[in-house]
Amino acid sequence: MDPVALDTLATQFIASLRREDYYSRVQQKKVSADRADPNNPAFDAERAVAYHLQAGNIEEAAWLVFLMTHLARPADTGWLRLKDIYGKRGQGIWTWEIVSADPAAFSDWVYANANLIRGKFGNHRKYESLEKGTKRELSKVLKTYIDLVGPSQRAFFADAVRIAGNDPQVIFDHLYRKMGAVFSFGRLAKFDYLSLIGRYGVAPISSGSAYLTGATGPASGAKLLFFANPDAQASPKQLQALLDELDLSIGVGMAVMEDALCNWQKSPTEFIHFTG
Repeated sequence: MDPVALDTLATQFIASLRREDYYSRVQQKKVSADRADPNNPAFDAERAVAYHLQAGNIEEAAWLVFLMTHLARPADTGWLRLKDIYGKRGQGIWTWEIVSADPAAFSDWVYANANLIRGKFGNHRKYESLEKGTKRELSKVLKTYIDLVGPSQRAFFADAVRIAGNDPQVIFDHLYRKMGAVFSFGRLAKFDYLSLIGRYGVAPISSGSAYLTGATGPASGAKLLFFANPDAQASPKQLQALLDELDLSIGVGMAVMEDALCNWQKSPTEFIHFTG
């Protein structure tokens, strides 16, 4: 491999490891309630999840993870869209307790305020919509999510552990397949959502696979790494076996592997710090 490309890949691995470390550090310190209030200038989505977990409110933490995944975080406007929606544009908070009891009220509010809500969807969710009547309107996503998890997300994850057993990777895979029921949650949204659930300890899960079936960026990165060709003919199973072998040596885990390879293939010989 080109030494410059190898060095760039190594730097992407370091950047991905630092992102993982960030979530760990966020949870180590006591989080102020201001960080969890979307109508406070100090609001920070990642710390808000940690705050609710420290307060024992798993339902609100998981709900925020869902919103973070569905809306995603663009590099330029950050969590502004989530802040406006979750905080009712300064008029309250759309908590899990309220939304799960009356999802139509939440969706109708979003539709009525679609033109006033600031920010935008993240790059990987750019085809989603806040407009009523569109192909990927919010109510469809929300309904299928609530239909899947029921009134208690905590109970949903507890049930997954009961069914799948004690292996974090097996539970992750069980939930990954279950999450296919959520409208518009494709391969990346399912992976991102469950990775966050695991990072925060909402459920005892971790990915044992990069889930390359249906993947574009990570699969291209793996092909570029192992075959020097992002368009090489290689099955997801073959690529996963190679990633497993590599991880035996470097031990970064599949969440880091997936993230680093996806970012690296965008710019193989020049490091770019991706934040969105």
